[in-house]
Amino acid sequence: MDSFAGKLAVVTGGGSGMGRELVRQLAAEGCSVAACDLNEGTVAETAALALDGAPSGVRVTGHACDVADEPQVLRFRDELLDAHDASHVDLVFSNAGVGGAGSFVRDSREDWERVFAIDFWGVYYCARAFVPLLIKSPEGVLVNTSSVNGFWASLGPGIPQTAYSTAKFAVRGFSEALIEDLRTNAPHVRVAVVLPGHVGTGIVGNSMRVLGVEPAAELREALLKMDTDFREKAPVSAAEAAAIILGGVRAGAWRIIIGEDAARLDTVVRASPDAAYDYAELAKGMQDSGNR
Repeated sequence: MDSFAGKLAVVTGGGSGMGRELVRQLAAEGCSVAACDLNEGTVAETAALALDGAPSGVRVTGHACDVADEPQVLRFRDELLDAHDASHVDLVFSNAGVGGAGSFVRDSREDWERVFAIDFWGVYYCARAFVPLLIKSPEGVLVNTSSVNGFWASLGPGIPQTAYSTAKFAVRGFSEALIEDLRTNAPHVRVAVVLPGHVGTGIVGNSMRVLGVEPAAELREALLKMDTDFREKAPVSAAEAAAIILGGVRAGAWRIIIGEDAARLDTVVRASPDAAYDYAELAKGMQDSGNR
């Protein structure tokens, strides 16, 4: 896909972070965009920001949608087709995601399944809703966001990451399985899976809001700092990550790794899968990889 100009893209999780930057950068290149988010206010703000930097003729619309609820996804699909006077879409970025409910043992089943539902069922429901519309495009691309936790299911010693990792492994597997399915049954449509490392987004604060976490007063300042540090001290900004994703789509990549941390971890885990959860061996492999 040499150019995004004149095309119509769908972006989930478009209210902030990588989703917002995807919307802005696509619109700046002449691509109309329909973005959705749980937070109607932030996605409306994204649409306004994107339109401000877009050439004339570009449409950007913001829609409220919980991607974990299939009827809402279908409503979003119908709204955007009407708003853009369209019968097909050209690009779909299933980017919405949250963290939390790290422990299968200690966290509530409700929170665990809420995280999994957004991070996996949201991708699945969007594929069900939008792949038929991608097939109607002369060339369509489905872009699903997984994570380094889609090939390494931990955050390190003492920090389980089960709900998120399970969902992100499923996103990666689903996306890879679609490669041959689309090649066989809809060869003009392709799929790409995004595997980001630490990217500067507001996922920490957003996840707490989605899960209804109300921190005690004495913890509020520390959690606010954690959210700020995660966003501002990341080695890759949300804008840089979005540019990498769009570059990968242009290049025809099916696997888009974001960040040196993700690339090194991917290399080490694939080279020594038996040592993936031996943290001392993993750290040594990461150091050796960085020294090459």
